[in-house]
Amino acid sequence: MTAHPDPVEDARGLLCPLPVIRLAERLRGVPLGAAVLLLADDPQAEEDVRLWAKGQGHEVLEAAQEGRLLRIRVRRGR
Repeated sequence: MTAHPDPVEDARGLLCPLPVIRLAERLRGVPLGAAVLLLADDPQAEEDVRLWAKGQGHEVLEAAQEGRLLRIRVRRGR
């Protein structure tokens, strides 16, 4: 079986709260347990996503910074 890449939500150039809003919309479109990769360059995005995900029952699988680019994978929990 071939693994399918996570859907990507590109929120580069958007400031809080838009990266979280875009991620929330994208997560609603994937099955429970699936993950979405968020790309963002807002320095506040990682903290915002972690707080939002915890409150909504989702899980941040990983967060990495490459220069100004944040790559945050979130698994849909509900």
